[in-house]
Amino acid sequence: MTTITQNSVPTTTRRPVRDEMIAFGIMTALLVVVPFTGVYPFFVMQGLCFALLACAFNLLIGYGGLLSFGHAMFLGTAGYVSGHALKVWGLPPELAIIVGTGASFVLAVVTGLIAIRRQGIYFAMITLALSQLLYFIYLQAPFTHGEDGIQGIPQGKLFGLIDLSNATTLYFVVLAGFLLGFLIIYRAINSPFGEVLKAIRENEPRAISLGYKTDQYKLLAFILSGTLAGFAGALKVFVAQNASLTDVHWSMSGEIVLMTLVGGLGTVFGPVVGAFVIIAMQQYLAGFGQWVTVIQGVIFVACVLTFRRGIVGEIGHLFKRSL
Repeated sequence: MTTITQNSVPTTTRRPVRDEMIAFGIMTALLVVVPFTGVYPFFVMQGLCFALLACAFNLLIGYGGLLSFGHAMFLGTAGYVSGHALKVWGLPPELAIIVGTGASFVLAVVTGLIAIRRQGIYFAMITLALSQLLYFIYLQAPFTHGEDGIQGIPQGKLFGLIDLSNATTLYFVVLAGFLLGFLIIYRAINSPFGEVLKAIRENEPRAISLGYKTDQYKLLAFILSGTLAGFAGALKVFVAQNASLTDVHWSMSGEIVLMTLVGGLGTVFGPVVGAFVIIAMQQYLAGFGQWVTVIQGVIFVACVLTFRRGIVGEIGHLFKRSL
């Protein structure tokens, strides 16, 4: 029995891993050549930050089966803390990123311990309530400057050498951060930890009967997801050079859900594609004003009705490839 199991594992896992590695190589190559194609760099950098945010959210819902309506609180918290550290404390960029990400880590631990006690819609509502609580705290907190936000955040020099005020340099720093976060998520979902998460998603009572402490696994997934979402928020500060209430609002959490579903829930590259699709719509359809939200709603409905697996999910299903 042992021999059969050991021999069967490589044949079932080698091809998906190979497909995903090829897709990762193609994605990386395309992103590396972007600065030399004349594409507006701010759009791509913004897309990379939200792509990492969507991937972090997908780790929680796509592999852990936990729907959070409050992931914007991690994005906004890291943005506020990093922005304040850069502008007021005068910290260098690398320390500001660490401090902002660390703040999101602490927030993920605290909110995770509260929210993980419930399941299903109750878990989603608790995360939404906690996110809104933080929204009103940041609205009144002196260091956030209320509705004005933190403006004119200096970009500084990374490690005292790399000038982030240069658009091309900043792009490659943001790209490196995105790839680092993406690989951490990829490693997590393809580890024994990730396999347990999938088992919990499919049948939690069965996982409990096998001896797994599912609450601990879900809490770890929540903390990892929230921390990486905060990392995305810390990177976004250098791109936008501001931190505002928009990043903490419940509508931002809704956009994160939309990005993940449009790209492909539970796929590796779906959130990346979904993030760029939504950001591209906001960027290039801005002339339509509030109608952009209506267009997004129509696309969301069409996605749910016609291709429920999302863009990448449908492509992977059509070509029978793991993406």
